[in-house]
Amino acid sequence: MEKKYKQEPSNCIKVVLFGPESTGKTTLSCQLARHYNSIWVPEYAREYLQAKWNNERKTCESDDLLPIAKGQMKLENKSAKKTDTVLICDTDLLETKVYSEAYYIGSCDPILEKYALENTYDLYFLTYIDTPWEADDLRDKPEEREQMFKAFETALIENKRPYVLLKGSKKERLDLAIKHIDALIKNEKIMFTEKDLQQIQENGLTIEKVNAQIDLIKTGMSYSNLIAAATIGEGILKLSEQEEQEFINHYEAKRDTINIVKFVPASGAATRMFKFLFQFINTYNVNEESLDAYLKKHNNKDIKVFVDGLKKSPFYEVVINKVQQFVPNYDALSDDEKLVEFVKTIIDKNRLNLSANPKGLLPFHQYKDGVYTPFKEHLFEAAFYASSNQKANLHFTISDTHTDEFKNELNTIQLDVEAEANIKFNVSFSYQNKSTDTIAITLKDELYRDENGKLLFRPSGHGALIENLNTLDSDIVFIKNIDNIVVSNISNKVSRYKKMMAGILLEIQEQAFNYLHQIDNGNLNENDLNEIAQFLSNRMNVVIADAFQNNSKENKIEYLKEKLDRPIRVCGMVKNEGEPGGGPFCVKDENGNTSLQIIEFAQIDIDNKNQAEITTNATHFNPTDLVCGIKNYKDEAFNLEEYVDHKAAFITLKSQNGTVIKALELPGLWNGSMADWNSIFVEIPLITFNPVKTVNDLLKPAHQVE
Repeated sequence: MEKKYKQEPSNCIKVVLFGPESTGKTTLSCQLARHYNSIWVPEYAREYLQAKWNNERKTCESDDLLPIAKGQMKLENKSAKKTDTVLICDTDLLETKVYSEAYYIGSCDPILEKYALENTYDLYFLTYIDTPWEADDLRDKPEEREQMFKAFETALIENKRPYVLLKGSKKERLDLAIKHIDALIKNEKIMFTEKDLQQIQENGLTIEKVNAQIDLIKTGMSYSNLIAAATIGEGILKLSEQEEQEFINHYEAKRDTINIVKFVPASGAATRMFKFLFQFINTYNVNEESLDAYLKKHNNKDIKVFVDGLKKSPFYEVVINKVQQFVPNYDALSDDEKLVEFVKTIIDKNRLNLSANPKGLLPFHQYKDGVYTPFKEHLFEAAFYASSNQKANLHFTISDTHTDEFKNELNTIQLDVEAEANIKFNVSFSYQNKSTDTIAITLKDELYRDENGKLLFRPSGHGALIENLNTLDSDIVFIKNIDNIVVSNISNKVSRYKKMMAGILLEIQEQAFNYLHQIDNGNLNENDLNEIAQFLSNRMNVVIADAFQNNSKENKIEYLKEKLDRPIRVCGMVKNEGEPGGGPFCVKDENGNTSLQIIEFAQIDIDNKNQAEITTNATHFNPTDLVCGIKNYKDEAFNLEEYVDHKAAFITLKSQNGTVIKALELPGLWNGSMADWNSIFVEIPLITFNPVKTVNDLLKPAHQVE
């Protein structure tokens, strides 16, 4: 697994001694470790290659580089757990990459390259070649020291690594290194009190996680590097009716043999739905002007739409039945006065106070037999496409403060819905884990503390739900937001496209699993490997590294297996017709890897002319409509947290008791939290996207019963 090459979180400053052979790195590592009463990470390559020389009389070969990299990271990760001050690293994977390119015709294994660029350190010390050459069994090419030094320096510059050049005597080098490490300790390490550490532990967090959060906030948000907008034929599939039906048939044929769950993020409160009603009550005085005069003066289109569609609103009967309890003379009021009291009954804390309810339990659709909530509608919809063997599993992520309301609603409706749908429902709930909360700091990059001196931790957005998703034990997961639900006569049409997406997922997953079993069985030839690479490229949108063809057979197999053995998501994409939503783009990460991603507007540097121009070519957006495969070819659940791009977090400014704070939101669930999944994008019609952002959205045809 690739994680063998990956840094594990740590609570220490990391510095690297970096440079050609025989330039004093090991000597200086020992000196620095003694000075800081810490430990140093030796160069694993020397141990590995010395053993190879002793046993085989052979020096380093290209196939040795990955084992060396694994051994080096094992040593580093083990050592990092033993110190909370400074870790001195005698080398890193970037150094291994430099040697790979210098000795093996400019090539580097893609896995080695990925982690050489991804693993990070606080500072590099570049050791100059003004030390005497000391020959041994492993060192060679003393005549190329100048050339190798330039290669090391170029690697630091091109990859924007912070470094200091060390020259001169041993004492001069040591003194300069200590000066810069002391500066790191003084300027970059935030110290926590014993009470802080206790609070961090009570929140289910670790000091490593909190320090990583602080580092992200300090560094600031990284914009995505857009290469191109994903369009039809260039990242987005467009299927004919026949192809759609074939995928639907494939899903239906497999449906009763797999475990399915519908995952519904439903923790959102309804506050924003009623925002314009609060503004109306705060700005309209019925004793001073008529409603018509107010609408003309303020050009308030939202209130006009609300008034015109009032009797079509699913709230209407609920509110009318209550308003007279609060306003006994309601029938005697003028129309304008009635509207004011009607709105007050919706939003007033002493009346219905609907804005304080979870969105999932609000009246959404008016049927002849009563009003349905989105929670109830999701059960009915699951029967269409997310059930197998007459059973449907649904999982809702909710706020723990609303648990009783959701459970009461379930107890009220379950038997009736099961009887009508002829389906048994298994409904479960979970909450956003407190351990996903993130720390807040001030604009001066200091810890924010409340009046009691306590740290401030805030909910980190829907990206935290990757932990909830990670607990599910299902073959297929349908993901859909709580408010993106339609009335029953349209729901069946919408469900067709969910089945289609599931069919695509199953077909691609089956082929990927077949290739993975072939890899495990062995005996693959070059044609087989090229066939797998073509499948990855053509069906799973994986960009194969340029260096792939130059790799050894063993490294090719490892590379292909790592690319295949990932979670898969099929994402519906809707033509952009002015509706909001994240967009599909081809993106290049900091390691030079290109992939399809769903990018939010906030992730784009719109001030960059090139990036802004790319967005103008976007033709589709993502309506948060996904079907996911979260198990591997051995029927084991993936650890989804291993596939998150943590650098895709959002930094927001908030006001806390009059102080401006910087807060961190985790990478969005379908954005950075799924960045390293294999992604397939397919066009679906606009009818599948019907979110309810304001109460007026409930007046649209998709939410009106015919």
